[in-house]
Amino acid sequence: MAKKESTVEEKLRALFDLQLIDTRIDEIRNVRGELPLEVEDLENEVAGLNKRLDNFNEEVADFDHQIKALKNGIEVAQEMVKKYEANLKNVRNNREYNSITKEQEYQELEIQLSEKRIKDLKGKIELKSEAITELKEKIDARTSHLNSKKEELDAILDETRKEEELLKKKSAEFSKNIEQHLLDAYQRIRGNVKNGLAIVPVERGASGGSYFTIPPQTQMEIASRLKIITDEHSGRILVDPELAAEERDKMSAVFKVS
Repeated sequence: MAKKESTVEEKLRALFDLQLIDTRIDEIRNVRGELPLEVEDLENEVAGLNKRLDNFNEEVADFDHQIKALKNGIEVAQEMVKKYEANLKNVRNNREYNSITKEQEYQELEIQLSEKRIKDLKGKIELKSEAITELKEKIDARTSHLNSKKEELDAILDETRKEEELLKKKSAEFSKNIEQHLLDAYQRIRGNVKNGLAIVPVERGASGGSYFTIPPQTQMEIASRLKIITDEHSGRILVDPELAAEERDKMSAVFKVS
């Protein structure tokens, strides 16, 4: 037996029911507002700050490594100075003496340069340590703010997750009963308007949410429910107020169950 063709009125009711469900889903998501984006931005910021902290710690570790190498070099140079000092007691001529003293002076100069370099590196470590302390304080503050926002978001999600999941299932179920070309048009209009309202009732002689008056003849055609009529200004599908009120009453039971 062939499936009975839906009337225009049945199609309008099905579309308006779907709109009511999707609008409720939109409202739930609006409650979350910008919180998910705020949480994501804070997570990225904290990750960036921790990466900078890692870099700072690596720099300090490198400075420490350089200081250790310089200190080892100083110890070697000091041993060489002592060795040259002992050799001076056994020199046989001026040439040997001059050669040894030059080597001794060279090692002493190396010691002085290394000590200066160590002092510079310790200064850099001190400055970097101050920066690390400030950065850690900033990370703690931003992490605390992030945790607060996460708790706020989790609380909202806990309150709305079950209802949203049920409504999403209802939306999918209701969508199956709508012809594909109408469903495509509905989704396209929803994507083109700010508030996601693709099908709206006539209110005070105008399209819902619009200031543009609909001619009386067109209003009569909408009320007849014999063809699908769209608002020439917004592109939204229009229904009469009575149909909208009836479907809102009917769908309120669906929302209570959700």
